[in-house]
Formats: sequence, structure tokens, C-alpha cells
Amino acid sequence: MTLRDEATALLQALLRLDTVNPPGNETQAAEILREYLARNGVECELFAREPHRANLVARIRGSDGPSLGFLSHTDTVLADPAEWERDPWSGDLVDGEVWGRGALDMKDQVAASTVAFASLAREGAGLAGDLVLVVVADEEVGAGYGLSWLVEEHPDAARCDYAINEGGGDRLLLGSTPVYLCATAEKMSAPFTVRVHGRSGHASMPGIADNALVKAARYLEALGAYDPPRELIPEAKGLLEATLGEAPPLEEALARARELHPMLADLVEPLLAFTLSPTMIDASHQRNVIPAVCEITVDCRLLPERTPADVEPLIRAALGDGDYELEFLEAVGGTRSRADTPLWDALARFTEGLEPGARLAPMACPGFTDSHYLRTAYGTTAYGYFPLRAMDSELATKLVHSANERIAVDDLELGADMLRSVAKMLLAA
Repeated sequence: MTLRDEATALLQALLRLDTVNPPGNETQAAEILREYLARNGVECELFAREPHRANLVARIRGSDGPSLGFLSHTDTVLADPAEWERDPWSGDLVDGEVWGRGALDMKDQVAASTVAFASLAREGAGLAGDLVLVVVADEEVGAGYGLSWLVEEHPDAARCDYAINEGGGDRLLLGSTPVYLCATAEKMSAPFTVRVHGRSGHASMPGIADNALVKAARYLEALGAYDPPRELIPEAKGLLEATLGEAPPLEEALARARELHPMLADLVEPLLAFTLSPTMIDASHQRNVIPAVCEITVDCRLLPERTPADVEPLIRAALGDGDYELEFLEAVGGTRSRADTPLWDALARFTEGLEPGARLAPMACPGFTDSHYLRTAYGTTAYGYFPLRAMDSELATKLVHSANERIAVDDLELGADMLRSVAKMLLAA
């Protein structure tokens, strides 16, 4: 069986497990991986805060060189079968694509990482440093069962100097130049609430009350209209330099990116400022009661290494005066890794060999990944990279967390090849 066939079969087995509905099937996924590794002579350990939500770690011991981790997660978001053309947990192989919830986020990388890891173990690659396979639960929700728990309770299990995770790999064809994006940083998730106060009353007599829901409208409009100040962070600068040949003045950056490729502008825009997206509102829970309190929940993403304290004065200024409270709910992520490292060099070398003129470009992931926990716990240089060449990147982006999620087998094979090649280059004896 070829590595392509191994990765496809392993992915199909993982996709047939619904690892959200109900929650807890991550252990079943870990058992599938453990059985596969055992057939290849590789031992692993399962670590679980809760029996049904296991994390898997395997390690190929090298000498005293740097260590490299393959990081991935087995949990997925929900899927509504009514929205899909095929069963979301079928793992069907159709026209060279494998279908199922998690095919792109990120059971594809779980399968490719595990097959790449096992194949290197079979070959007795004689690596200069440790190669670590870390497959965790609970990345999508982050309720304390996955990597955040693992690095605290078993600090040596996932320890590594370098790591390859999710978050990058999109391919943009800019003129005749293929550019592959590698996530070297991520924005911080810093959601907050705006709690607006009024006075309750009977809905049949609105004049005797002070409707907090109505009062909240001005704040909701202000949040939607607010345009945060922009700046050119290192990841945006590097992306623009790799694609435009230079980093243009900040006021020209978006227009220049859009002229080259519309998707490039979409990628650059959230890297220039923090973002605010009002997503939820809660007021009266009874039709005939005017609410005394209305709460707006806002998804807020900060630039790497920024904190809520940096942006709170700006948000308050945008909201203006009034009878409200602003409270940040959490501050998670927002870490970065340098791009001038041996791991970057290895990824760039592999990428340049994919097709004529191909190059690697840095970016910051606008969402959150588990790379944050490795950077914080160990100082790991962690990048998000799983290149897609067969499937259009714009289509792939739309399929993540959406209906009809699927991956081309060619890209699954490419991912396994990338992981094997980079491990050999970085850990060369």
C-alpha cells in the first residue's frame, strides 16, 4: 500500500466518526490512530482528562538535535446532514475527493501527519532530533480537555522546539507566480460584552419603562460602523513583500493587494487592525416585558501580542458616553513565531520545489489555533502549513466549517510528502 492509500484509508476511518455529535468520540479517533501506529511498530500514549476525550502522543527518539512536532486535532464542529449532498460522516471517496466533516479541518492533517510519522519510523530515518506526533482533542471549543490541559498536566509529553500545525497552506496564483501562505502568528480572541441598562415595565405601556433593547441600538450601530486604526504588522509586511515585491504605504496596501488578486486583499485586511463583529444580543425573555438590561456580545480579534487593555479605550471612545458596561470575556492566543528559522527554511525549500516559481509567504491566522499553547508553554516555533494545490484555495476556505466539506486525495498526499520532507531536512543527522 502506498502512502497515498494509507493516508486515504486512515482519513476515511476518522471521518466515519462523529467527533462532536455527541461529544466525546475523540478517544475513538485516538484508538484508530493507536491501532494504525501499532501495526507500524510505533508505540504511543493516550492522555485524557476525561475518558472519552483522549489526546495521543508518540515520539521517535533522535539524538541531541532539535525536536519537531506534528500537531493536529481530532474534534470537529457540528454538521447538519440536511445541508449536505452526502452523509457528513460517510468518508466517501468521490472523483478523487474524500467527503466528510473534518476533511479540511483537520482530520486530513491528522491522517497525513500520522502516516508521515509512521513511515519515517518504519524507515528508521536516523533523525538528529526527536520527531513528536501530537494529536489532541477539544481544539474547536477549547474547554480544557486538549492541548491546554496536556501542556499543564503532562508538560514533557508534547514538548518540542518546532511544530507544524494547521492555519496555512492556501495557494494564490498571482499572475504566473504561485504563492503558498504559511501562518507564523495568530490573532488573539478577545470577545467582550456591552451591557446596556434601562428600566423594565409592561410592554403594553412602553412610556413607563426605559427599553434597554432600544437603547442598545445606538451602540450596536456604533460597533458596526467603527473602523479601527490600521498598522503594518510584520506578518502583513512579509505577505505584501512576497506578493507585491514591496510593502507599500499603509494607505495603499489594500488597494494594491486587490489589484493583484481579490483574495489577497481579503487576507491582508484583517492583518492591518483588530476586528469587531457583533454576533449575539440578549434582552427580554418574555414578549410582554420591556427589558431592563440588553447585552451585546462582540467577537473581537486583536493583532498578535496586543491585549484588551490596548484597545478598550478605543472601543469606549467609539461607543461614546452612556449607561452601559463593557466587559472582556477572555483573552486567548495572539502569539507569533519568527520567520527566520531553520523550520521556515525547510518549508520554503519544499514549497519552491512544488512548481516553477513557487514561493512561501508569511501570514497571521485571523482565527485561533493550538499553536498558541506550544509557543506559551515551551517557546516552540510553531507554523500553520498544509499546502493545497489540487483544490482551489477559495473553495477550500468556503468549505471549512460548512456543508460538503471535502479534500482532494492529491492534496492529502501532498501534505504527507511535505511533512516527511521537512522532517528529514530539519532533523537531518
